[in-house]
Amino acid sequence: MTAAMPTEDPAALLDQGARACARAMAEGHTTAAALCETAIARIEARDGTLNAVVLRDFARAREQAREADARRARGERPPLLGVPMTVKESFNIAGLPTSWGLPPFRGFMPSADAAAVQRLKAAGAVILGKTNVPPALADWQSANPIHGRTLHPLDASRTPGGSSGGSAAALAAGLVALELGSDLMGSLRIPAHFCGVWAHKPSVGVLPMRGHAFPGTPDTLGPPPDLPTVIGPLARHAHDLRLAMQVLAGPDMPMAQAWQLRLPPSRSTDPAQWQVLVLDRHPLASASQAVLGALDEAAARLGRQGSTITRVADLPAGALPDLARLHRTYLRHVQTVLGAFEPGASCDMTAHEWIRLSAERGQLRGQCFALLERFDAVIAPAFGSAAFPHVDEPDWERRTLLIDGVATPYGVQGAWSSLASLAGLPATVVPVMRDAQGLPLGVQVIGPWLHDLGAIEVAARIGEEGAPPPA
Repeated sequence: MTAAMPTEDPAALLDQGARACARAMAEGHTTAAALCETAIARIEARDGTLNAVVLRDFARAREQAREADARRARGERPPLLGVPMTVKESFNIAGLPTSWGLPPFRGFMPSADAAAVQRLKAAGAVILGKTNVPPALADWQSANPIHGRTLHPLDASRTPGGSSGGSAAALAAGLVALELGSDLMGSLRIPAHFCGVWAHKPSVGVLPMRGHAFPGTPDTLGPPPDLPTVIGPLARHAHDLRLAMQVLAGPDMPMAQAWQLRLPPSRSTDPAQWQVLVLDRHPLASASQAVLGALDEAAARLGRQGSTITRVADLPAGALPDLARLHRTYLRHVQTVLGAFEPGASCDMTAHEWIRLSAERGQLRGQCFALLERFDAVIAPAFGSAAFPHVDEPDWERRTLLIDGVATPYGVQGAWSSLASLAGLPATVVPVMRDAQGLPLGVQVIGPWLHDLGAIEVAARIGEEGAPPPA
């Protein structure tokens, strides 16, 4: 059967996002081939200096698009049929290198797709290539010796963030309809905030990690155990985050498709029933007045919809975990686990010290869970500033950022991510507004564990009342 000619503009559909592309495919108003060619043309026209899509797989993408059109002709309607997208370079795709931006692994070629990539393809998505990262995924900017530097789509002098910076830049530039990234210390949330797109860091354990492991290491389940790395979607709309979670969530086992994980619904879909905490201060990390203004605006939007808004200053003593202790504990935990798994590394922590550290982390996680029993959501900055100028200083201890004209330490900005990261909680980034320089500003919405759909719902209520996110 010959595919019908498009009756809806593929470029407009690409701008509208994944759900719009899949709907038009299902209704016969476009073809996967037309969507694929539109995305390829945009990458070729817009990505030269942006440098977001650093591994291009156009020949196989065209084959996937032809198969998507054939699937539709056979009556199949999978949820992402024909949707053109890219994935972060750190995901394994058979036939493409996975280096994590590290020259020693320039030629590492995995033999199988990551579990998440398999699910995306099974759902009908068309994978056009992979997007840029920092070396070892360890920076809040995306530049490495293999693929070079990715620029911010709105200001070439600034970073799009990291480590999923190429992912956020590709979306913000309108190159693709959906992206897949990962997050350990803000790697989804910070780029989304910088670039004005949506992202969701899922609850730990919800999405399969197999095929997202350090290149060349044995990969059965993903990253080292006891490390709360997660993978998650980036998109231009809340409904596309929901769609991606529907496709990706579930146990990593052969029968997973038959019984996908059912995430619990929102505690309430009525904002007037929500209790929302505004985390507008941190003992370690500062935030600009513009970022705090975006946070205030997000709170005001929820307040106008009836939500009860509480500020940190109004909490009784002991209601909030010690955020400085939480961040330092999380940082030490991550550094210990990563250091122990580095080739040839030795761990200088005794077993008793590790047990004490794990117990401390467990205690803090329990406090975070208790906080999210009282509140339906915590809204907080994803980072203390808008996208910052490129930083070339290799020593993190010597790096500084200017926040409202004051030099502040670079590394401590990860503290804004630590609450959700240490406790394995879901966090959705929603674009809220732009600063005086026209740079996007977002907030992260942290929800209770496994209440991913609730976090996305709160974020949607913030985003829907305001201006739509940048195309």
